[in-house]
Amino acid sequence: MRDLVKRLRKYEIRIRKAINSQMQGDFHSVFKGSGLEFDDVRAYQYGDDVRHIDWNVSAKGHGTFVKTFKEEKEQNIFFILDVSASQDIGKPSQKKIDIAREICGILTLSGIKESSSVGLLCYSDTKEKYIKPNKGIKHAYEIVNAVYKLEPKSTKTDINAALSLALSTIKRKSIFVIISDFVDDGYEKNLKAIARKHDLVVIHLADDREAKFPRIGIVPLYDKEAGKTVWVNTSSADFRGKLDRYYSKNREELDELCRKNNANYLFVNTQEDYVPKLVKLFKIRNRIRR
Repeated sequence: MRDLVKRLRKYEIRIRKAINSQMQGDFHSVFKGSGLEFDDVRAYQYGDDVRHIDWNVSAKGHGTFVKTFKEEKEQNIFFILDVSASQDIGKPSQKKIDIAREICGILTLSGIKESSSVGLLCYSDTKEKYIKPNKGIKHAYEIVNAVYKLEPKSTKTDINAALSLALSTIKRKSIFVIISDFVDDGYEKNLKAIARKHDLVVIHLADDREAKFPRIGIVPLYDKEAGKTVWVNTSSADFRGKLDRYYSKNREELDELCRKNNANYLFVNTQEDYVPKLVKLFKIRNRIRR
């Protein structure tokens, strides 16, 4: 466990150094939120921003009231981690699930160091592990340990069910970080709902082995989620074209969905160094929220 945390801290330090150098010392927080949270209401005064009027309170007939805000000093960060069988693809120690665990661990340590409350939901097509948001380095170790030791009970995926559970469980406005290969469908409505209510970061994982096969003719492929073997012709232009179109379309549609709903989208291939991409993501987030 100590070796694992030590390795994750090296990644975290590397990310922080890169951000500091690229942002010329203007980096303050990996998870920089909107900066303000609702505090109370008071009577409307001349010059107040009409956008801050609380219409529900004002409708009671006792005058016009506006919302007041205070500086948001603590973040609530919630990770949704896909641990289904489709994540178990890639080179040894560099599978999608390995990269997902690393990113989750790094960002957990970063969030805890910034006095944020951090929580976790691991899912397949059922809840595999839930850890309530909390603070402290001991809590961070609990999350990291759970992520690396978890042995999922199911091989299948149901992203929509995971998002629905998260929406009903986490009421306080939070930073949601969803880490998955998104090899599923029917989750768009709940993804939009999370983006409306929370600050959403989508990390989309992929591996070349999913779409790029050597041309070796007819071979058996084992579908881990379905638990069965199918025979495919890897030399077939039709097969290769369908595969390429599926993964390209999946990536493009998810990227577009995030952009339309003001969510951050990050695509990570297991064969690449993801640290520069994380740096760029945080740089963009902090510039927008400054």
